[in-house]
Amino acid sequence: MLVGSFGIQKVSVTQQFCLSIFVGGEGNRGLVKGKDLKQGAKMRLVGLTGGIASGKSTVSSMFKHSHIPVVDADIVARDALKKNSGGYKKVVAAFGPDILQDDGQVDRLKLGRIVFSDASKRQLLNRLLAPYISSGIFLEILKLWLKGHKVIILDIPLLFEAKMDKWTRPIVVVWVDPETQLRRLMERDNSTEEDARNRINAQMSLDLKKSQADIVIDNTGSRQDLQERFSEVLSQVKRPLTWTEFWLSRDGALTALLGVIIGVLAGKNFFW
Repeated sequence: MLVGSFGIQKVSVTQQFCLSIFVGGEGNRGLVKGKDLKQGAKMRLVGLTGGIASGKSTVSSMFKHSHIPVVDADIVARDALKKNSGGYKKVVAAFGPDILQDDGQVDRLKLGRIVFSDASKRQLLNRLLAPYISSGIFLEILKLWLKGHKVIILDIPLLFEAKMDKWTRPIVVVWVDPETQLRRLMERDNSTEEDARNRINAQMSLDLKKSQADIVIDNTGSRQDLQERFSEVLSQVKRPLTWTEFWLSRDGALTALLGVIIGVLAGKNFFW
């Protein structure tokens, strides 16, 4: 997906403040390595990332089918490029009408070929779309929080590059070896080896992402192998929230508010 070439270069100060309300302050993630839990966590934000043709989208779909809400950065990125949107106008102004299809929509494949082969143009696209994508992701998190969800998957290809990893825990990386990644990408997109390598090299290496992960899903095997590994990961992600996580979730906040109201009314009746 084209979103692999751009992302959230910087989370705004306002968004950092609001995220800190959800997850307990900068660096306080929903879960930490092992069994210890950050005491400031208020909602479990699970970071899901990988590389192109690693199978991340398949794992994301598995979470959805398991009734875990997913904020998909690919979908947010597509919305940011919808015709006549703010992001659309900036990108067309920068890259020209040649990137448009006959219906006026952005030709994502054509734009992808341009930015994957030219680092400066990729950085330009990042700068243009970063505000729209970061805001879109934040709004999706907000909507899910308001609905009362306590565990949310953030499916973001550029999780580390965008510095969004500090807000998430555990971080799940879907990994494959370089040879498998190249072969699958060429088969999937019917692309040349040169084009496939350009797209892979435009991203942070999977081995580096693997080294920074809390959970690694090795997807070099069969679909059945992936399903078995996913089942193990799902049990970790769905384990009950700590009391701290619960009280600072939406449901916990409402429960606390109700307790305060009852306490005020009881005190009023006692003294009056």
